[in-house]
Amino acid sequence: MFKTSVALMHGIARWQHSATVRLPGVTQSSLQSNCVDHTAACGTRKAIILPGRSIFGKSRVISPASGCSHHVAAAAVSNLEVTKDSTGKPVHNIVKILRDRGLLQEVSSPDLEKLATHTTFPVYCGFDPTADSLHLGNLLGIVVLRWFAICGHTPVALLGGATGRVGDPSGKSAERPILSEEHIEHNVQSIQTLLERLLAQSSHNDMPTPIFLNNLDWFGAMPLLTFLRQVGKYARVGSMLAKDSVRSRMDSESGISYTEFTYQLLQGYDFVHLQREHGCRVQIGGSDQWGNITAGTDLIRRLGSQDGREPPQCFGLTFPLLTSSDGKKWGKSEGGALWLSAEKLSPFKLYQYLLKNTTDQDVIRYLKVLTFLPLDKIDALQTDMQQQTYRPNTAQRLLAEEVIRFVHGEEGLSAALSATEALRPGAATALDAATLEAIAGDVPSAALDRDQVVDQLLVQVMVATGLQPNKSASKRMIKGGGVQVNNARISSEEHRVTREDLIEGRLLLLAAGKKNKMLVTVT
Repeated sequence: MFKTSVALMHGIARWQHSATVRLPGVTQSSLQSNCVDHTAACGTRKAIILPGRSIFGKSRVISPASGCSHHVAAAAVSNLEVTKDSTGKPVHNIVKILRDRGLLQEVSSPDLEKLATHTTFPVYCGFDPTADSLHLGNLLGIVVLRWFAICGHTPVALLGGATGRVGDPSGKSAERPILSEEHIEHNVQSIQTLLERLLAQSSHNDMPTPIFLNNLDWFGAMPLLTFLRQVGKYARVGSMLAKDSVRSRMDSESGISYTEFTYQLLQGYDFVHLQREHGCRVQIGGSDQWGNITAGTDLIRRLGSQDGREPPQCFGLTFPLLTSSDGKKWGKSEGGALWLSAEKLSPFKLYQYLLKNTTDQDVIRYLKVLTFLPLDKIDALQTDMQQQTYRPNTAQRLLAEEVIRFVHGEEGLSAALSATEALRPGAATALDAATLEAIAGDVPSAALDRDQVVDQLLVQVMVATGLQPNKSASKRMIKGGGVQVNNARISSEEHRVTREDLIEGRLLLLAAGKKNKMLVTVT
């Protein structure tokens, strides 16, 4: 026999504890709530991470992000039946709320609804760092965590710094590519920053503060033999093989690796650790996570009984995946995933996707699951949609605005609306560089040298950019009143582009007719 110091996660180095620090590059003013007339009521209560290692090796303290939907959500539960916990605080029936909004797929026991109406407890959702941003489908988990917080339960966001090094086989036809250690750590950092911004919106004086953890903290230094003795011993291979995520992969041509096969044990032990150390009673996840979640509840029961202690009753709860009415996964554009990070997808582009790709058949359901609007208001809108006076896309516009406000705050929504207005046929909106950069990629663009633009006839610039085939066509378009420079109509065929026309000295938006636009970058 020999002693082993091999870490469970294939040689992951131990991270050291450090002091609490503020999020670098984020000022207090940038994090203040923009909830109009509600700032005093909302306050600036902090989101926290319990002592331990975070993605930076440090515990972090931040303040709530800009853009506050707290009062919208509060209105959504204000008319519901309320009970009180042992301390006298009001407790809403979170299970009923999720069921009524279409956010409940399965729950491991009906006892959860009884428990949740009399006491509050921490509830967690895991997020693996497969990319450096979450996407629209992940928003459901964040929304459900937020509903739990609204009902008085402490939301726990678990970053999969360890499980992300293994890869979840659920819903995948082949094994995920292995990412480098540096790549995974970058992804964890980016996702945690995003989650802090979104979940910190819940940190109002009457709501529990969210907790952010990383499972690398307990797996990173755990020897393999320790894991096998303390966890693997109580896992039943028959039950593991019966999981849908495992069976589907075993029947596939690529099969399943041992590494992926053990993923459910790692996620199961996460639940054990969070229950023991932080009192978590509920794990939530998408419907494709049911097998991994029940592996956790089963492991809690087995380990608790082996320790001679009566394990607390813990629960799994899943919500439906985000799909369209035809059953297809919804939330991907032709360019890929609809990212929640503004660095990967601008608020304008996400707004446009929600506005243009949401059908009338789906919009009411999406309003229920992706926003915090009260159900009676959504039901009233559904009734209005059947009336002849209903203006098309009103519901889609509301959906887009509410999602962007939650994800990107009021500032992001304002930018999305400004960019949308700038692209409206015949718009006369004043433009700025931020608006033009937001629409880049959604309109044709051209790059010209400065001497090809400044002091040149507009008709020549239109030809140089390809907006018109020749100067004669350009003149006819001007004569007909169909040409605009930065949304200002041009009436003279001899008009020349000046330095003053260039926004920030480098951008120009040309329009020929109501729909044909060209974004010109001047170098």
